[in-house]
Amino acid sequence: MGLASLNNLYREIVLEHAQYPQNKGSLPKATHEQTLHNPTCGDTITVQLQIQDNKVIQACFSGQGCSISQASASILTEVVQGHSVDECRRMVSAFSDLVIGQEIEPADEQLLGDAAILGSVAQFPTRIKCATLAWKALYQAISATEEGR
Repeated sequence: MGLASLNNLYREIVLEHAQYPQNKGSLPKATHEQTLHNPTCGDTITVQLQIQDNKVIQACFSGQGCSISQASASILTEVVQGHSVDECRRMVSAFSDLVIGQEIEPADEQLLGDAAILGSVAQFPTRIKCATLAWKALYQAISATEEGR
């Protein structure tokens, strides 16, 4: 896919998820939750997860912020459902690498699914924190599993 086509697809997906976010709201049976705030731009995202048998059964988010933070959180909630906690950690690492412009393994790109399109945010360094906020919240929420919080 050409760069122009990829950028158009990126814009379309970000706008679609920002206007019509998936899994936005509260998760009544949440077992894990983390709220993070980006003071640079004012974004606040809460990620809630229901984890059972070391697998994400449901995920949702709430909060407010720019289109990129909202779209990223929306996509995150879709792609993590059904994955193990270890796979989610791998996703966070791959996503973090991707949005700063690093190459990732094809298997990691496949694991990220639709979230891989957000790798285009690497072209906009000031927006990287916006795109990664929900992913950092996810990581902290699942890390609480091992810490017994």
